[in-house]
Amino acid sequence: MSMSVRIRLSVMMFLQFMMFAVWYVPLAAYMGKLGMSGTQMAWILSSMALGCLASPVIGMIADRHFASQKVLAVLNLLCAVLLFFAAQQTTLTVLFVTLLIAMLFYMPTWGLTSAIAMANSSSEKFPQIRVFGSIGWVASAIFSIVAVRLFKAENFEVTNVPMLCGAVTSLVAAVLALALPNTPPPAKGQKASIVDALGLRSLSLMKSFNFTVFIVVALLAMIPFATYFNFGSAFFDSQGYSNITARMNLGQLGEIFFMLLIPVAIARIGVKWSISIGLVMLVVRYAAFLAGVALGQPWFYYVAIGVHGLIFGFFFVGGQIYIDKKAPKEIQAQAQGFFFLATFGIGNLIGNFANGKLMEVYTVNDAVNWNAMWTVITIISAVLLAAFLVFFRDDIRRVPAAAEAEATPDTQ
Repeated sequence: MSMSVRIRLSVMMFLQFMMFAVWYVPLAAYMGKLGMSGTQMAWILSSMALGCLASPVIGMIADRHFASQKVLAVLNLLCAVLLFFAAQQTTLTVLFVTLLIAMLFYMPTWGLTSAIAMANSSSEKFPQIRVFGSIGWVASAIFSIVAVRLFKAENFEVTNVPMLCGAVTSLVAAVLALALPNTPPPAKGQKASIVDALGLRSLSLMKSFNFTVFIVVALLAMIPFATYFNFGSAFFDSQGYSNITARMNLGQLGEIFFMLLIPVAIARIGVKWSISIGLVMLVVRYAAFLAGVALGQPWFYYVAIGVHGLIFGFFFVGGQIYIDKKAPKEIQAQAQGFFFLATFGIGNLIGNFANGKLMEVYTVNDAVNWNAMWTVITIISAVLLAAFLVFFRDDIRRVPAAAEAEATPDTQ
């Protein structure tokens, strides 16, 4: 992989995650200021999850019909237009529908950018490229701080301005996508079927018991993951914190460093134990939130934020590497899309409504009983960790990073 290719792929990741984080992280707090209930929040937050339904289909298009970088450019352009329109909306129905359509175009880009990166580099090099997505996420937090200082707008995060920022970033990403290395469809010309048209060829991977265990655990892990990812800003707002985006993005700051450890961990201890580290940290996160609320010690919240990089890096990025090694090359984009459909799609959707319902059940006098919330979520996280350790077997042959790098030719 040449330096030019590496830089372009890194910029791709930077913009792709910055454009999302700048508006999605403070979204729950923004909706709270609009006076929406927990269930209403769940519906709008679920636009992200429902957007993942298009991931396998978009993956199929990139696998069989069009160059991936051109597909990415079109998706980002459409997302920019829709985010600009969404910023003008304040009613539940219109905001939900607008964001839903926007996410149908945006969410497939997570799997698509991963497939582009892995097609032009070895999977062991992928975390070094994907880390720039984390840097982009952190950059969105820095932007929010600068915006507050520059415009003297303490309530910046509970306005529509973050959505407008997302629209502009998405437009820039659409233009720059055309400068990415050419990634032609690997299965172009092959006979297609209804299964291919719906992007469901990746379901064949479910024949593997270990792959099925991984997908089921990953899907269910989104219930606790969504508590922080989607409702974290509402929790911190209830605790009286300001600069919520910057505080929560401290986790992405740590992710920058933890991401670089993933290929080393997979080479040394294998896929199972690398992914297990992410699940252990999921338990640690919610135990820390629980301790912070129960003991009245807010410093525990920063422990919960700090382990985010270990959770996302080892579980989700480690999982992407596992899928890259399991899936045949002709369905790589579909397989990555399927993973995001199962996690940030179906799992996130279940997590949103489960958490929205829990918030309503544990709301007393218009205040959420976060002690009860964190207790339930901690127990769920612990059960999922135990299930993964018992049922999953590492069926991927360990390949030293250097060996795979030598086997992967440079792509100009």
